[in-house]
Amino acid sequence: MALKQAHDFISEAEYLQGEILAEIRHEYIDGEVFAMAGTSRNHNILTGNVARMLGDVTSDGPCMTFSSEIKVKTEGCFFYPDVMVVCDDDDGDDYYTEKPKLIVEVLSKTTRKMDKTTKLMAYKTLPSLQEYVLIEQDHVEIEVFRRSQNWFAEHYFLGDELYLQSVGLTVGVADIYRRVDNEDMRDYLQQQQEQTS
Repeated sequence: MALKQAHDFISEAEYLQGEILAEIRHEYIDGEVFAMAGTSRNHNILTGNVARMLGDVTSDGPCMTFSSEIKVKTEGCFFYPDVMVVCDDDDGDDYYTEKPKLIVEVLSKTTRKMDKTTKLMAYKTLPSLQEYVLIEQDHVEIEVFRRSQNWFAEHYFLGDELYLQSVGLTVGVADIYRRVDNEDMRDYLQQQQEQTS
């Protein structure tokens, strides 16, 4: 089954069956299927950094960290978050979950609008979700939406520490951006070097 045409409406069952066989991942929004674009080096570094940090925190408890390959199901939609933490979902499907506790998306020019609007609205409907984290890759900025804060956005920058309530993790913004190459990080590393020399 071809899943590449965004204007072809298909059922959730058809989408899920086709996605098992597809070479390219697709997201599903109200009967329409959208192929996912490839990601940049910075995107992959950020995803890897966050997945590693969250994986360390969840390695011994009831929660698990997933990176990019497991879908989240919301009302009429399936998305592939860059990183998510799922707890207490032993009876869940092998290919998707409806019970994420934390979702992280790394933003790009092509995904920013979708991540900040469509996905934000969809993810907020999930009763299990405690936090939604958006990480810019072209500059240093992290936006966190928390259920406990009525989904009000909080912003974090270089020099800040970020506390993720959902998993009990405190991490420096600079650590999340470790080895990322953008202008903010180049300036930051140069300042650090000047201070130590």
